[in-house]
Parts: sequence; structure tokens; C-alpha cells
Amino acid sequence: MDTSEESRGSAQPPLFSLRDAQVVRAGRTILSVDRFDLAEGEHVALLGPNGAGKSTFIQLLTREVFPLHREEAPVRFRGQARPLLSDIKSALGIVSATMHDQVRVHLPVADIVCGGAFGTLGLPRHVEATGDVRARALDALERLGIAELADRDVMTLSTGQVRRVLVARELMSDPRVLIFDEPCTGLDPEGMYHVRDTMRLLAEEGRSVVLVTHYPEDIIPAIERVLLIKDAVVFADGPKRELLRGETMSDLFGVPLEVDEHDGWYAMRGRYGAGQGA
Repeated sequence: MDTSEESRGSAQPPLFSLRDAQVVRAGRTILSVDRFDLAEGEHVALLGPNGAGKSTFIQLLTREVFPLHREEAPVRFRGQARPLLSDIKSALGIVSATMHDQVRVHLPVADIVCGGAFGTLGLPRHVEATGDVRARALDALERLGIAELADRDVMTLSTGQVRRVLVARELMSDPRVLIFDEPCTGLDPEGMYHVRDTMRLLAEEGRSVVLVTHYPEDIIPAIERVLLIKDAVVFADGPKRELLRGETMSDLFGVPLEVDEHDGWYAMRGRYGAGQGA
């Protein structure tokens, strides 16, 4: 057998693979992706304006929405055209501002985290956390540097602390991929710092980090690839050092912008002055 064919046959398939994936609602295409692969352990950030299709892109990966039917499956998970939803859920952890909005119960932080073992917000009714489950919850809190919050009522925490508690909850299923959907929305600078540091920690553990954001400031140095989405299509896909530039960001968001870089971190600011809009 040809060794090149043998190596191709044994190569690990992408974690996610999209080919000619189109999502249509009410006769309108809300997302069209010609080609996208995400390798095991790879990090990527999705940037784009509101309504561009970023959330729909994530929902394609999580099977919350489905693309138009094709002879060849438009979305594959680890090479599988019809993976079990349970396999996808066990591989993915998701933290979002929307999930944060659901935290409206007076429960100890440890119980919130333990609920991740059951897919619930807090422990299910009539269920007691075993010693193993509680130990895993406390370990997750310890790894994220918030072990001292274990006995606190989650409703007494700051917004940034709750975000990190939700990350700890996701770690209960030991996901290989963490999806952060606009994780810094509504946070003060301290909260942003800790959430970004949490992403750094998870990337160092070898987990894939998929970040959805409007702001280059959220992109940790470990994320070297960016996917730019505009008007329901992939605007660009490539290394952040090439795409996180003023001209590209201005085209993406439709306003004059400048981007600065320092030690692997990027910052975007508006470009104002005489002559703008002339």
C-alpha cells in the first residue's frame, strides 16, 4: 500500500468539518459556510458585527440548528455525518451571557457546579451529590482560583465570579472543547481579566477554545486563528497577525478602526478626526 495513502487514511479527522453548509429561515439565508475545519486541540475566535451569523455558526456545531440537506453531510463531527447528540454534548462545554441570565436561584456555588454532572443548573430534585461528584466540583473551582466561593450563595456573587462558576460547571463533563459566546459581555475590567485568564488556563490544559466576540481584546494569545463573519458569510479565515489589522477590521465592522498589538494581545479603537465620512 502507498505510504502516503496509508498516512491519509490514519490521519485524525477534524473535530468539526463544514462543507457548503447553509442555514435558511423564512426563505432567507442567515449563514453560508463554504469550508471550515477545526482540528482537535485547535483554538479559533469568531469576530463580526451583531447579526452577522456568529451565533448561528456555533449552533451548527452544537446541532441546535441544521443546514440545508446535501448528498454529502454539510456538518461532520470527528468525521461522522450522524454523530450521537450525546457524544457532541460530552465533548463540548458552553459558557455564555445567556446562560448567565438563567442563574436566578439561591444555591451554594458548589451545588451549581455539581449540577454540571447532570446537565442541570444545580442538583436535580431528590438527588444528592456523591463524594466523587463533590470532589470534582471543588477541584474545578480550585483550578479556576475560586475555591473560596464554594459555600457562597451564587446570587451574592459578582457578574465576573458567576461566569467563572459557570466555566467550572462545564468542566464537570471534562469537555475537550470550551465555547465562550461573548463571555465578557457586561463585565467590569476585573471580571474581563479573570475570564480571559480562565480561557488561557483551559487552552494550556490542551482543550480547544472557541471564542465568539466583537472585540479583539478578548482574544487570548493562545488563539492564533480568527474567523471573520459578515452578512451571513465567512468574510475571512486565517492567522490573527494578518487579519487583526485596521483596514480589515474597518471593512468587517463598516466604520474606521485601528488595531494595536502588544505582547500577543490586540486592542481595537475607533479612528476619529477631520475628514471622516467626507
